[in-house]
Amino acid sequence: MNKAEEFQELRPLLFSVAYRILGSVSEAEDAVQETWLRFDASTTLPASVKAFLSATVTRISIDVLRSARVRRETYVGPWFPEPLLSDPYQDPARSAELADSVSMAALLLLERLSPLERSVFVLRDVFGFGFDDIASAVSRSEAACRQLLVRARRHMDAGRPRFEADREERRELAARFFDALREGDVDALRELLAADVRLASDGGGKAPQAARAAVGAGNVARLLAAVVPLLARVDVTFEPYEVNARPGAVFRDRDGKILQILALDVLDGRIQDIRAVINPDKLGHLGPVADAWAVDGEVKRIRRRTR
Repeated sequence: MNKAEEFQELRPLLFSVAYRILGSVSEAEDAVQETWLRFDASTTLPASVKAFLSATVTRISIDVLRSARVRRETYVGPWFPEPLLSDPYQDPARSAELADSVSMAALLLLERLSPLERSVFVLRDVFGFGFDDIASAVSRSEAACRQLLVRARRHMDAGRPRFEADREERRELAARFFDALREGDVDALRELLAADVRLASDGGGKAPQAARAAVGAGNVARLLAAVVPLLARVDVTFEPYEVNARPGAVFRDRDGKILQILALDVLDGRIQDIRAVINPDKLGHLGPVADAWAVDGEVKRIRRRTR
């Protein structure tokens, strides 16, 4: 294979590494493109193209992440990762690690780590890289990388739930949830929600937010049962979809443009977290984005007429 062919073969892996380090589809794509430019400009062929490209995209991602962390400190409202509907990299031998590491909950846990800890954890525990390659990627000794991994695992283990539903249980629970959501059935919704369920949305100050945060099964059920039927009256539809390897849904306006992405976390047989991504900057990679302010205006006019 020539350079371009080798790069294209490894592109899915490079994107998946960058996305888990950055939590951003657009930034991960930029990191992959910069990796190609550096590879294309190099005059010598490395002994291992995979190791070279993985190290390069990791270093670029670390630099981007350090800058992004400063921006996220001043972000308006909750910050959530950009939703990913399909991970381009598949490895049957590591399918469980890949799915777990790309969930919204896992990516938010990764936000607690330093850029180096995050990168070492992703390369080792998610993708199974050897410590020699990891050391080269992060410009640290193998011993230092082992210590970084210990700290990263400690932080991740402390934040992870003890019990999580299996895939089939998540799918079945989500189906019941979305049926109840369509019906606006408060009681059915409440039954599916954990007592301390949390509903939050990421608008980044660039989209209206029905609720910045709601906590508790009763509060969340009533809010959802009130808002979703109103959205339906202005021809907003939703389709259940796997979001970051977990149950979710894509909401669209009457023209089929994406309004928001809903992602669910299931724990111990109940829905524990509901995260809505409505910041248009985080939805553009999925297709044309709806005018959320216009939809919100229509909903408010209907609400005033029905009072």
